Amino acid sequence: MTIAATRPAFPFTALVGQAPLQRALLLAAIDPAIGGVLVSGPRGTAKSTAARALAALLPDGAFVTLPLGASEEKLIGTLDLEAALRESAVRFAPGLLARAHDGVLYVDEVNLLPDALVDALLDAAASGVNTVERDGVSHTHEARFVLVGTMNPEEGELRPQLLDRFGLMIELDNRYDTAERQRIVKARLAFDANPPAFCAAHEAAQHELATRIAAARVALDTLEWSDAVHERAAQRCVEAAVDGMRADLVMLRAARALAAFEGAARITPEHVDQVADAVLAHRRRALPDQPQAGRNEAPPQSRDSHDSRDSRDDRQSTQTQKPQSETIADWGEMPPEPVAAKAVKGVIPLPAKKR
Repeated sequence: MTIAATRPAFPFTALVGQAPLQRALLLAAIDPAIGGVLVSGPRGTAKSTAARALAALLPDGAFVTLPLGASEEKLIGTLDLEAALRESAVRFAPGLLARAHDGVLYVDEVNLLPDALVDALLDAAASGVNTVERDGVSHTHEARFVLVGTMNPEEGELRPQLLDRFGLMIELDNRYDTAERQRIVKARLAFDANPPAFCAAHEAAQHELATRIAAARVALDTLEWSDAVHERAAQRCVEAAVDGMRADLVMLRAARALAAFEGAARITPEHVDQVADAVLAHRRRALPDQPQAGRNEAPPQSRDSHDSRDSRDDRQSTQTQKPQSETIADWGEMPPEPVAAKAVKGVIPLPAKKR
């Protein structure tokens, strides 16, 4: 066993300056059907550290990483078709989705993966099951995991269709507060110097948080959404001009998970407001143009246009009222004078052309 395998994860409760990310990860851990968390931010903002720390809080503690060059078979698993035909039994070689069950599936630089892999990931994350089919033979197994995808915006974006299928999104920024940077660095240096001692100092807080996650999972089915909660979710989604209804469903699930985590007796519109930013961060669009009050109405004109039109009408009316003598001749023009001329009695023929 290598040293890296025995090295404990950084405690989730010891993370500094990551409150929005911690909340999003906890909500996805309480209800994985939310659809996973997409974390966007520059390098060195503790994206993978937070994902590993979350896995340590879960019962199984599995943390599975999907490499960039992974094939679809490595992700979803494979079927031994020859064995199925020979022995009339399905032999399934589990993939990463099966290994990540009850744990965390971490996908670094998810924006660089082929779309087919991302589709398979998001399908399993939302449904909690994985189905592998080959030549009419299929195998289905549970795949309930917390999907955490990270990306650096400088390296490209995800297609809008794939973005929308991530339940929550958190955008991380570089920290420019000197005091906060010092707290982050001090915590990391203390952990690197003595990981067991650092984790022991946060063991009580870690145990309490893991207990709250387990209790919140049990409480999910006891909480119902009231009409007021539905109305608040719909209102927030309309204000963000989102496409489709996925944002409403995710927002309601996230609000219920937050209420369960807080031990609340019911879900309130305030729970919706607290999760709305993470739900709408990657779905918000510009509001469409409002229709005009009447299609046959003339477009509004500025005061200058009215003034210019009035002055033009005044000039036309003034010109119409002028005497005919003034309208025919402009000012300063000389009147015509008779010129002596002689009448021409005949037409002078042109000389013939020489050949």
